[in-house]
Amino acid sequence: MRDAYHEELDSIGEGLVEMARLVGSAIGRATTAMLDADLKLAESVIAADQKVDDLQHELEARAIALLARQQPVATDLRIVVTSLRMSADLERSGDLAQHVAKLARLRFPDSAVPRDLHATILEMGQLAQRLMAKAAEVIITKDVDLALQLEQDDDEMDLLHRTLFQHLMDDRWKHGIETAVDVTLLGRYYERFADHAVSVAKRVVYLVTGEHADEIQPGAAPVEGA
Repeated sequence: MRDAYHEELDSIGEGLVEMARLVGSAIGRATTAMLDADLKLAESVIAADQKVDDLQHELEARAIALLARQQPVATDLRIVVTSLRMSADLERSGDLAQHVAKLARLRFPDSAVPRDLHATILEMGQLAQRLMAKAAEVIITKDVDLALQLEQDDDEMDLLHRTLFQHLMDDRWKHGIETAVDVTLLGRYYERFADHAVSVAKRVVYLVTGEHADEIQPGAAPVEGA
């Protein structure tokens, strides 16, 4: 019975990794759809979000069933509860990728992004994808130092977000109000996506150590027996 129980715990972790990989791919594909005004690709991202939602529902059902049947304590309870929270972060990340794709669809056959901002949006999309790939690695490896690094990596996204606003506030902005709104929304979507990747990593820190990420310095050893 205990072997089956721990296999179920492992399967929840595997589901989280799959969700992270799906939403990481989604944000990359949504970015391409946005910049290339690719309607077919945008539609595929929008449709694929259902798989992320289904995975979250499945993970929630497994976790709740484990809580009811096994009544876990200590580390096992932390795994189950933290996994539920991570699945919520990942589901919201999928929604944000879908928002990008929906904006691409809305503005088709044009791109919502002016040509002079393509490089910045592309960089934000690529960074978002890298952050989520690192979050997936953290879920797999339980590497606390790597998890703590994500918050530093997120500073780069914040800088790109500020760059967008500098363009919007520039007196030379010539793309109109509708495009300014689109770009503002896009910047927010990417910033929030990155925040969710960081949140996932922080939850892994708590899962491993029993301490919150803000209380731990990089290089600190996990708490023994936590």
